[in-house]
Amino acid sequence: MQHDELGTEVKDLHHQIDDAVTVLSEIHGERLKCKLGCTSCCIDGISVFNIEADNIRDWVGEKLQGHKPSEEGKCAFLTDSGACRIYPVRPYVCRTQGLPLRWIDFESGTEKRDICPLNEPGKNLLSLSENSCWEIGPTEMQLRSLEEGTGLNSRKQKRVSLRDLFL
Repeated sequence: MQHDELGTEVKDLHHQIDDAVTVLSEIHGERLKCKLGCTSCCIDGISVFNIEADNIRDWVGEKLQGHKPSEEGKCAFLTDSGACRIYPVRPYVCRTQGLPLRWIDFESGTEKRDICPLNEPGKNLLSLSENSCWEIGPTEMQLRSLEEGTGLNSRKQKRVSLRDLFL
């Protein structure tokens, strides 16, 4: 798959994610406190798939030349006011932060759920329908599948730290 085609595939996937997030945000509107300046989920240690890293690199280009990353501990792409410098191309994990999350723990085979503590007040997570939560797993599999056709997943580094992308 060509680089441009891959970029289009990632953008299409991000649009699908945004559409699903919009639906979930409407369902949980009263409980979601996420807004500009809320950065408790925007921390160092977040890593992205190589195809998302390339998408971010392509978009950033020289836009951040001369700028400094955020202080250690925070996402490198945060501004002093808590805005995201890569918002249009933010990775899927950033697009879904704050939502009720669900996943299957492979060791126990049980479903797990979690939500940002700021968004905890509200209906008990365990009482929510499966469709009312963001399911962790399918998007990662789609991203991995896209990478498999490119050779990007053969890189030594399987995922890339957002802080490493700032430079």
